[in-house]
Amino acid sequence: MKEILFLTDADAVPGFALTGVRQQAPDPGQVWEALLAACDDPQVGVIVIDARLLTEVDEKRLAVLGDTWPGVIVTLPAPAGTPGPVEDDLQRLVRRALGYHVRLET
Repeated sequence: MKEILFLTDADAVPGFALTGVRQQAPDPGQVWEALLAACDDPQVGVIVIDARLLTEVDEKRLAVLGDTWPGVIVTLPAPAGTPGPVEDDLQRLVRRALGYHVRLET
């Protein structure tokens, strides 16, 4: 059975430690390397990444990784008032499933 790995900011470590889930807090300059290492880990099937960390990752490289890795990458929303990714996580999953971009309006 595959595991879920949470990649979060350092301030979220105590909360995730209480739940007992697998969690890492990469340094801001090491986010991409942490993502690649997680994708190379055969035990990981889902990566949940804090949206604040995605500001350090090139969106195109993340999209290619999400399209080629057989697991699922999910974005954990940033707290209110902090910058998050440009592409919505739901849009990325729909694009991956359908093979092209679909505009979702609320």
